[in-house]
Amino acid sequence: MMGAGKTTIGRRLARRLGWSFVDADRELESRMGVSIATIFELEGEEGFRRREVALIDELTQRVETVVATGGGAVLNERNREVLHERGCVVYLHAAPGDLWHRLKRDTVRPLLRAPDPRARIEALVLARDPLYRGAAHLIVETGRQPVDRVVGAVLAGLPSSITAANLGPPSLDPPSLDPPSDASLAESRPNDD
Repeated sequence: MMGAGKTTIGRRLARRLGWSFVDADRELESRMGVSIATIFELEGEEGFRRREVALIDELTQRVETVVATGGGAVLNERNREVLHERGCVVYLHAAPGDLWHRLKRDTVRPLLRAPDPRARIEALVLARDPLYRGAAHLIVETGRQPVDRVVGAVLAGLPSSITAANLGPPSLDPPSLDPPSDASLAESRPNDD
């Protein structure tokens, strides 16, 4: 779900595992030379999702890579299948109120350009939560926890075949005892839709 922390947590997790990290939305923007918002404007959500399916198929064939998908990637059955079959899917769950707190100042994400963005977030969570849960191997509550605590929960829940062989040195970032700021979990950019 947008604002759950996929990019922030994914990047930190990849560093801890010694793996590479790819944000699928940023990768698509880089390849297309335009923003996700522009793709939505020119091709609509359907056009964006079609491109997203092809990219996720490619990214899930990589090894030792943490992939942060856009929040709507689970809408496509093929995405759910390849993500579940080819990797260990972690659902970073946050309550709608926490997501709203992180995203309320976001003016870039296409799906938040609605008359009532808070209601839109609630509707998206209601519709997508069962899909996330069905695709996930692991569900981690993000709530208002510090980033390092969420990364620790992900690492603790990953299969030992991943962590035993690949766990790199601890993060060089000092542990945070404070809840993450809005900026650390939900950067103002059009991803995670």
